[in-house]
Amino acid sequence: MGANAIHCAEDARRLARRRLPWMVFDYIDGSAGQETGAARNRAALDAVTLRPRILKDVSRRSLATEVFGSPAERPFGIAPMGMCNLSRPGADLMLARLAAKYRVPHGVSTVASTPMEKIIETADGHAWFQLYFSGDGVDTFKLVERAKAAGYTTLVLTVDVPEVGRRPRELRHGFKMPFRMGPRQFIDFALHPQWSLPTLFAGKPQMANFEMDGFEFDRTATRANVTWDTLARLRDAWPGKLVVKGVLDVEDAKQLVSAGADAIQVSSHGARQLESAPAPIKMLKDIRVALGPEVPVFYDSGIRSGEDSLKALSLGADYTFVGRVLQFAIAAGGEAGLHRMWDVLSAEMSNAMAQIGAETLQNLELSLSADSR
Repeated sequence: MGANAIHCAEDARRLARRRLPWMVFDYIDGSAGQETGAARNRAALDAVTLRPRILKDVSRRSLATEVFGSPAERPFGIAPMGMCNLSRPGADLMLARLAAKYRVPHGVSTVASTPMEKIIETADGHAWFQLYFSGDGVDTFKLVERAKAAGYTTLVLTVDVPEVGRRPRELRHGFKMPFRMGPRQFIDFALHPQWSLPTLFAGKPQMANFEMDGFEFDRTATRANVTWDTLARLRDAWPGKLVVKGVLDVEDAKQLVSAGADAIQVSSHGARQLESAPAPIKMLKDIRVALGPEVPVFYDSGIRSGEDSLKALSLGADYTFVGRVLQFAIAAGGEAGLHRMWDVLSAEMSNAMAQIGAETLQNLELSLSADSR
């Protein structure tokens, strides 16, 4: 069992479900409402087909690419995920070491359970800081200055959380950040000692980036007061690259570029926000066409395989990000499980490239089947 039993993302998810407390698994796995949005995402990705090509020399395939002009050994990076150390103690730094090894971006969440300084150091600089606005923004801009001082050069502003999505699986378990232990949680943890004992020994995961004097953060607080003026203030305050994440509308994407965004990230927050949102993969091509070839367009949400990532790249994404499956792999097999899952994603993409006659990632728009155009 563990790492060697992971042959696809569903293997990692199945093993993680056995090992994790129900509350933790459902926090990672759950989506908004009745989860029809997640099903819609999956169905839309499944509906995208690639055009097989034959008798081409594809013996020297490469998964290498660039992101913001810097080399990356894979066209998929690590999506920002909150409280990763819930999956296993030390998960944040496992992800950071992976990012350093493959020179891919590691999205560091505002609600990471390891300080942002430690993560970017471990990632050898291959880390982007993901930002949520909160309250009147005063404390948020403290985080921006802290990220700048820590050496971050790319900021990812998440804009699709004016209110935290209602996820019934979380609500049923009484999930909160930070943890509040009650009778239900105690029983849940007691029934999963493989998780509970190492976590107890390592210490309860905390929202590490908020351990500053006078800083308060409420995960469930409204962010409905964040406007285009807020974005303008952030653009003025941030000298590096600014990615805006959570975009599903063509007009919004065009306005964001006019407002100074350096890249757009097409995303539905993994279907965790608006249950009735369109599938991001369906919006990707329209946004790509509207912005033209010069503006970087990134993609996340619903990627479960290297082939899924290849589909997004074929539809116009310059780069993709993987989330939940990496946490499941860590829960299933620790750092060995994470690297196993990464190898699986890489092999899936490389095999699919061979099938469509592509040695590199440079002309994937030619690989779309007629059904997907």
